[in-house]
Amino acid sequence: MRSSRFVPYGFAIPAKYGYSASALLLSLVCVAIIILFTGYSPLEIYQLIFIHTLNNKSRIFLALSQATPLIFTGMAFAIAYRVKIINLGGEGQLHIGGMAAAVIGAYVTGLGHVSHVFLSLAAGALAGAFVAFLIGIIKNKLGTSEVITSILFNSIIVYFTSFLCNGPLKPAGSATAQTKAVQATARLTKLVAKSQFTTAFIIAIGIAVLLYFLLNRTTLGYEMKAVGHNAVASQVQGINVSRVYLFTIMISGAIAGLCGAILVLGVNGRYVEDLSLNYGFAGLSVAALASYEPLATIVSAIVFGILKAGSFAVDRTTSIPVELVSVVQAFVVVFIAAPRMIDRLFDLVRSIFDLKKWRTKRI
Repeated sequence: MRSSRFVPYGFAIPAKYGYSASALLLSLVCVAIIILFTGYSPLEIYQLIFIHTLNNKSRIFLALSQATPLIFTGMAFAIAYRVKIINLGGEGQLHIGGMAAAVIGAYVTGLGHVSHVFLSLAAGALAGAFVAFLIGIIKNKLGTSEVITSILFNSIIVYFTSFLCNGPLKPAGSATAQTKAVQATARLTKLVAKSQFTTAFIIAIGIAVLLYFLLNRTTLGYEMKAVGHNAVASQVQGINVSRVYLFTIMISGAIAGLCGAILVLGVNGRYVEDLSLNYGFAGLSVAALASYEPLATIVSAIVFGILKAGSFAVDRTTSIPVELVSVVQAFVVVFIAAPRMIDRLFDLVRSIFDLKKWRTKRI
């Protein structure tokens, strides 16, 4: 059975965060082995990633700007997984949310800055929620796995938005697939000049706090936790499981749609065909590292943001590509999905080095 507490040298931490920290550490070790085979020193590469990023204010803000969309997609996956829904449609919901925000931001006129930004963000959230609503309805009415439908919706939406920015919404004379630029009143405010660090980061933190209160202070949150633990028992106790599934995946879709909106309003200034750098799928590893806790996704996303920002320096100075971060993310998911593997590895380390003080209490 999975551990209830990790107790390294007498310092107890919740097991779920112990496994997350262990998964990240083991992922970095595995990637270090891969780096060795490329002929580089893992210590030098990690020093370049972490120290290079954290010893300069502009690079710290770059890391935070890289982390911001990951907070959104991490929360989107995490909140759905709380009721054991695997929403792999974040990529599509992100794209449709970005397109909706781009249309409102570009073509709605006569609004002030606050109202225009709010309306554009709301359009993005509603578009993402609508797609998630369709996935939820199909799951509830037909019993079709949301994994299959969400992946299929990704392709449909990406092709649809690609058609729009290559056809009817493409500005005359534009050489690239994109929409008209959003108006200045719809742009998110930069928190740091000459950077992509905007008020989207504050919005992400605010949503994480709201999700925390939703889960811990509301009836819907109680029902979500109950359904996540045991859907059959929840149904017997009178909880409308189908309704909880539908509301939860709509919340997830709205957050993913917001991610697309903040990329349009805060980064690109318009919808572009390659809007997402696989942020929708990266949310899976962010959520896993955060143990599917909305507030913890902030920390998890910042870790990956630092890795991403640092990988740019690695890419410039070595032959190691920026996809190094994707490899770390993949290993995190593997280790989080295999807690017994982590237990066995700790047992092996303890037996080799006789670390009697590093033990795992079991329940």
